[in-house]
Amino acid sequence: MDPASLVDRRKLRRKVTFWRVLAFLFFAGLVGLAVRYASPGLERGQAHIARVTLSGIIQDDQELLDRLKTIQESPAVKGLIVSISSPGGTTYGGERIFKAIRAVAKNKPVVSDVRTLAASAGYMVAVAGDRVIAGESSITGSIGVIFEYPQAKPLLDKIGVSLEEIKSSPLKAEPSPFHTPPEEAKVMIKQMIDDSYAWFVDLVADRRKLPRTEVLRLADGRILTGRQALKEKLVDELGGEDEIRAYLKSRGVDDKLEIVDWEAKPAGGFFGVGGMAGAIIRASGLDTVLPSGQLQRLVEGKLFLDGLLSVWQVK
Repeated sequence: MDPASLVDRRKLRRKVTFWRVLAFLFFAGLVGLAVRYASPGLERGQAHIARVTLSGIIQDDQELLDRLKTIQESPAVKGLIVSISSPGGTTYGGERIFKAIRAVAKNKPVVSDVRTLAASAGYMVAVAGDRVIAGESSITGSIGVIFEYPQAKPLLDKIGVSLEEIKSSPLKAEPSPFHTPPEEAKVMIKQMIDDSYAWFVDLVADRRKLPRTEVLRLADGRILTGRQALKEKLVDELGGEDEIRAYLKSRGVDDKLEIVDWEAKPAGGFFGVGGMAGAIIRASGLDTVLPSGQLQRLVEGKLFLDGLLSVWQVK
């Protein structure tokens, strides 16, 4: 065989070896993901403590609500830990998750584990727990509601574009991004915000057993560290897993039971590619690079929020 043919054969062999290795790594990754999602299911038939993690922006999440419903009905689940790392989100999304957690708490103890951040709707979800435990430097609070809308009129004026409208009544489709809202529209939105804010304040007062006047003092949008929140009685205790297990033990839960993460099922995209991409992002650690799981939400199609927001925003 001539030297040129030998070189070509070696190149071909290297290419084949490369693709074989790549295929092996791909299928090994698929198997790893399958084991990751399947193993909690194998453990869920045995007595255990369930843990649900809420991270990033809180929204109206039917999959999460279904998961909490299953936890509520499962005889194998002896207690629930809700681990929260969230700046908040939609007020309605927080309301639905709050109610779902309280439904679980009717027949099994629930501990809210405030991690790095549980503000606004994140704190709303936290107070659903029978016990709220935070880290000393956790960020929490930001009790309040916000409504934001863009104003495109200055840009349209610069490029010489105007928008005319004919509508059935003055408040229809207000506030609009195409003109400064009239005073009656601002009053309407403010009344809506005030009503949701009052509901949020009443919820915190009821769950934390605090006078409403005291909650109003704290509900000026301020954020607090875990240590500050403990002094203000917005959380019950500082600590981590040891304190969580100690509380659950005081409620009759065996402190030797394994904690099993009830994770979201892969969903979205072609053959679940969205969920798989999210899992790969989490496994690679990229979810810690962008704030609030932004990259994962981009991949899984959960980028836009509608409605009233209870969210702490760093600007």
